[in-house]
Amino acid sequence: MAITAMFGILPANAWKGNIVVNTPKTSLVMYAEEGGSPRYAYFGEKLNGAEVEQIKATGMDLKQTVYPAFGQNDMMDLPAIQVLHADGQWTLYPSVDNVTTSTEGNATLTTITMTDKKYPVTLKIFYKAYSTVDMIETWTEISHQEKKPITLKRYDSGHLAIPQGNLYMIHMHGNWSAETYPTCEPITTGLKIVRNSDGARNAHNDAPEMMISLDGKPSENSGRVIGAALCWSGNYELRVNNSGDNRYAHFYAGIDPQTTEYILEPKEVFTTPKLAFTLSNEGMSGVSRNFHRWARYEGWLHQGDQVRKILLNSWEGVYFDIKEEGMFQMMDDIKQMGGELFVMDDGWFGDKYQRNDDVTTLGDWMVDKKKLPNGIASLVKKAKSLGIEFGLWIEPESSNTKSEFFEKHPDWVLQEKNRDLKLGRGGTQMLLDLCNPKVQDFVFKVVDDLMTENPDIYYFKYDANCSLQNFGSSYLPANKQSHLYIEYHRGLIKTLERIRAKYPKLVIQDCSSGGGRVNYGLLPYFEEFWPSDNNDPYQRVFIQWGTSYFFPSNAMAQHIGHSPYWNTGRSTPIKFRTDVAMSGRLGMELQPRKMSDDEREQCRRAINDYKPLRELIQLGNLYRLISPYDNQGIASLMYTNDQKTKAVLFTHRIQYLFNIKTPRIHLAGLDATKNYRLRELNVKVGSDPSPLDGKVFSGKLLKEQGLYLPLEKDYNSCVFELTAE
Repeated sequence: MAITAMFGILPANAWKGNIVVNTPKTSLVMYAEEGGSPRYAYFGEKLNGAEVEQIKATGMDLKQTVYPAFGQNDMMDLPAIQVLHADGQWTLYPSVDNVTTSTEGNATLTTITMTDKKYPVTLKIFYKAYSTVDMIETWTEISHQEKKPITLKRYDSGHLAIPQGNLYMIHMHGNWSAETYPTCEPITTGLKIVRNSDGARNAHNDAPEMMISLDGKPSENSGRVIGAALCWSGNYELRVNNSGDNRYAHFYAGIDPQTTEYILEPKEVFTTPKLAFTLSNEGMSGVSRNFHRWARYEGWLHQGDQVRKILLNSWEGVYFDIKEEGMFQMMDDIKQMGGELFVMDDGWFGDKYQRNDDVTTLGDWMVDKKKLPNGIASLVKKAKSLGIEFGLWIEPESSNTKSEFFEKHPDWVLQEKNRDLKLGRGGTQMLLDLCNPKVQDFVFKVVDDLMTENPDIYYFKYDANCSLQNFGSSYLPANKQSHLYIEYHRGLIKTLERIRAKYPKLVIQDCSSGGGRVNYGLLPYFEEFWPSDNNDPYQRVFIQWGTSYFFPSNAMAQHIGHSPYWNTGRSTPIKFRTDVAMSGRLGMELQPRKMSDDEREQCRRAINDYKPLRELIQLGNLYRLISPYDNQGIASLMYTNDQKTKAVLFTHRIQYLFNIKTPRIHLAGLDATKNYRLRELNVKVGSDPSPLDGKVFSGKLLKEQGLYLPLEKDYNSCVFELTAE
């Protein structure tokens, strides 16, 4: 099935005709007349040379500008860039000067250089196309040689022109404890904007990713779907404009320009965040598999090709009640259940002020000797004696008003001139001013000091519980306060780059009141993330489903929690809790000493069954089968290996009503010519395996006929391993 015209990339001499770049399964083509602007021509299944030459004969108008500038077109297209020149002029008319190509690892980098016809403003548009996965990254560099600064009013990372049709958009909406709920809606006439204005965290409320279905309401495993992710952790704006163009809808992505006008000095180069995009003929799950492979193997997830350890985190087990003996006990418990890592969460630090709640002590990163008289070293030593690893919670970008840090450095927090501080969590929390290099040094030193004193620390849970709410920096000059969102992110990246340069093997979790920082702006510096502070397994089925649209399973920390759960009051069986957690990076978040014998045995069984299949679950190819949003009372997904010889199937009953028919599970991603033997995993303690256990079925039958799983009670669940014979 050919995919109709959309967008393209340029090799050398591109402005003299057709411009082509290939990924493994797609071709992107554009056209530019000499001295003109590059125009979109085609994006679809891979073309040969003759087919590229035939594009214009299909009736393409070749009028869709790759990077529309304000004033350049008839304003039917919204601008992707708008500048204010020093003399008051608002318009820009860039045209192609040259195009170059080069090789970067597994990718081809194409650079289009354009300059304005009258003003010395230069745009460089980059397209990085991978040979290992159908993924493109695009971004723009902006510079000028005018005598005075110019102001960037808008500077999107990229723009896609999408042929009109039965188009749908899928974007992620949510909130704290209810992240990444997919919203699917038709692209109707008008302008649709998805925006997040938090300059420090941008995945609560709305997330900087979107899918666009070209074939009507999207399906999981069929149909043409575009996926796009803005690789940025600050404020952003995604726009879908379907206002007046009878042939195309337009997608734009970039930093939100509302509060981030950028004053660009002469000869300074401004680089936009990258926009990553892909297209799949295999539905939304196909888009997801492209993003997962790109993240794991092309550097967008740190150590992305590695599997993660099974851990116990102390937070929901003891909260702030940190004591050395209690930590030793939790280490013993996770070891006995087969775990490999213990993480001590909040409450371990402070001197003048003790950290017993969330209203004090952030910034004072010294060990509380009343709670831990022998320091971190005794905990690391204990973990090593048990043959497990040790990890630690930190939140180095924040301070409380009640802290030694704030008493010494009141000017190191973000603050508005002549206004009172706005305070976050607990009524006392503030965000540090990472625009300031001295603050960057401090945040780096938090990690560096702990690692220098305790070099065997394996893992950090790096939290960020404060939004950007004081819109001012004591470090930035008065005329560049609008740079705050950008400079904060730049400072954070510089700090994380320093940490990674010195500690490349250190495992770090990206946590931000749950999923507040689940984005590809920051994941290159983290191994995993905490999808949500809501660990209720029922709601986690929904949250993890939406998160999987763009992010791989080895990055998704999924923990077995307690029941009833604290923020929903819902009681769920331990079998359901373990099955839900096993579908990603398995861990635990509870107090083991409060578990019953059956619960402890179920966890041991889950961990034991998980370990041999960990690589398949964490690095395998995801196929989402039945969505929890489809009102069938079932959620089902599976992972396969590349050879299609092994698979793992997860199915969860999220609601049982007598009058709702239980759907059959039609599997995907298997070889129709192979036979597969089923083995039930994590069998409920005290129960026999399913009647399907040990049965053999053809891949064709599993796809066409499917399986009936009689999960006829709320929170029933099952996990099956499939092995080709």
